[in-house]
Amino acid sequence: MAKSTKNVFDMTLFKRLLQFIKPYKWVFFSTLVFVVGLAVFGALRPWVLQQAIDNHVVVKDYNGFMFYIIVMFVLLVLEVTTQLLFIYYASWLGQSVVKDIRVKLYEHMLSFRMKYFDNSSVGVLITRAVTDMERIADIFGQGLFMIFSDILKMAVVAGFMLFLNWKLCLIAFVTMPIVLYATKIFQRYMKRAFEEVRTEVSNLNSFVQERVTGMKILQLFTREETEYKKFKAINERHKKGWLKTVWYNSIFFPIADFLSSITLGTIIWVGGFMVVNTKTASIGDLTAFIMYIPMLFRPLNQIANKFNTLQMGMVAADRVFKVLDTTSQIDDTGTKIASHFKGNIGFKDVHFSYVEDEEVLKSISLDVKTGQTIAIVGSTGAGKSTIINLLNRFYDIQKGSICIDNVDIKELTLKSLRAQIAVVLQDVFLFADTILNNITLKNPDISEAEVQQAAKDIGIHDFIMSLPNNYHYNVKERGVMLSSGQRQLISFLRAYVTNPSILVLDEATSSVDSYSEQLIQDATDKITRGRTSIVIAHRLATIQKADQIIVMDSGRIVEQGTHNELLKKQDGYYRNLYEVQFLKEEVA
Repeated sequence: MAKSTKNVFDMTLFKRLLQFIKPYKWVFFSTLVFVVGLAVFGALRPWVLQQAIDNHVVVKDYNGFMFYIIVMFVLLVLEVTTQLLFIYYASWLGQSVVKDIRVKLYEHMLSFRMKYFDNSSVGVLITRAVTDMERIADIFGQGLFMIFSDILKMAVVAGFMLFLNWKLCLIAFVTMPIVLYATKIFQRYMKRAFEEVRTEVSNLNSFVQERVTGMKILQLFTREETEYKKFKAINERHKKGWLKTVWYNSIFFPIADFLSSITLGTIIWVGGFMVVNTKTASIGDLTAFIMYIPMLFRPLNQIANKFNTLQMGMVAADRVFKVLDTTSQIDDTGTKIASHFKGNIGFKDVHFSYVEDEEVLKSISLDVKTGQTIAIVGSTGAGKSTIINLLNRFYDIQKGSICIDNVDIKELTLKSLRAQIAVVLQDVFLFADTILNNITLKNPDISEAEVQQAAKDIGIHDFIMSLPNNYHYNVKERGVMLSSGQRQLISFLRAYVTNPSILVLDEATSSVDSYSEQLIQDATDKITRGRTSIVIAHRLATIQKADQIIVMDSGRIVEQGTHNELLKKQDGYYRNLYEVQFLKEEVA
């Protein structure tokens, strides 16, 4: 951060941004042509007026004067037309570049491993993909080309002023260095202010997103007042960040206007003296200079203002590129495509930790045969769900190997691996979309007829048909229009229709009512028949029919066997779990 603050403009970052212009070269160069046209047409009008006054108005040649009026009108039309094309194509280019960067950013984020999302704020990522992108678009629409246009206009205007009367021009040039120096200082402070603003915007977005998502928890635990105070503090920092930019603007622009007015007044005073007494300037010269001074100084103000926009865009681009430069992908170097698994799963001496030197799994070894239903039980934090994450390669192990059908999963492409494994999670996530789209996830290979047949197979077709618009019922964000049990059933159907080689049920019945649980149990018997299945559950009554039960504790397998075999072990871990849970159910 210190480096970016020290440098007013990061040329390396800017060059990288320009790489995204390559597909739109013709628009870029056309816009540059419009910029040149704006500068030339604008600077020609005062010169034409000077010619009209000195050559025709002063000598009272009104016929020739009308010709210059027509020329000025034509120049004005050309300037307006050029400005229209310039604004449109500059903005078009900005939005096209941002579209490409946003697509690249989203594609990049889709490949991130789960660890990245574990350590990143959702609000910050949303800011990068949405708000920061708009700031990047402004670099082209309101920043880069505008600055180039203003600089070119100033150069052309200065050339015309020197050509008309170099003595009057010197008056303007005396104050120019002062304005340029003030602009340089202004830009330096504005960059710092905008970096602070972007940080506070990210913090604000993150805070609001998390609190809105968790509003139910806040209200249940009466944390409204506390969170309100936190929000006020964050909002206050956000306001102070913006007020710094307002303060710098309020200092710079009045100074620039003051110097412009002083320069204009001096030119009128000196120029008037030269017209009346020394005859070294004409009325036309003085009139042209009165028009040129605002054209010379206004771009300076605009450059400073547009540089603000450019700085905000550059800060946003720096943040976006940092995400793009993040290497948090699972290495998808596998070349084998898994078209269908028989279902043999093998863990051999697997060690894994989310945080370095804090192992979650310790020397895990297990074998699952084709068509078997394996249950994994244990207390919270024992490592049950971690096994599922590793099987899908959401994380990579530090030691050991995981094989399916005697092939290391690292040798398989990620897409084909995950396509053969269906997972039903305890925390069901549904999108703000129809039930049909939440089941198929818009997979064109799964028809509505197939979904309906699958729903009939597991007994939830009638429930879906009872909803308004049945399979096209919009469940809203996170499926709030459905009960937890209904959401779980939809999630189960989502896994079922993919016809997976391996089925994973991660606490799939832990949050459903008795009726929904019975539906899922009936469907489980159907879908697991002849298919390798892994069931993770706290409720031991749901896994008694499993071919093998794996008991875990503190990242290790402590017991293994069938339900009846494990119950026979005196003071066994599984037997203790079962008896405690059975007693609780008896008391209930």
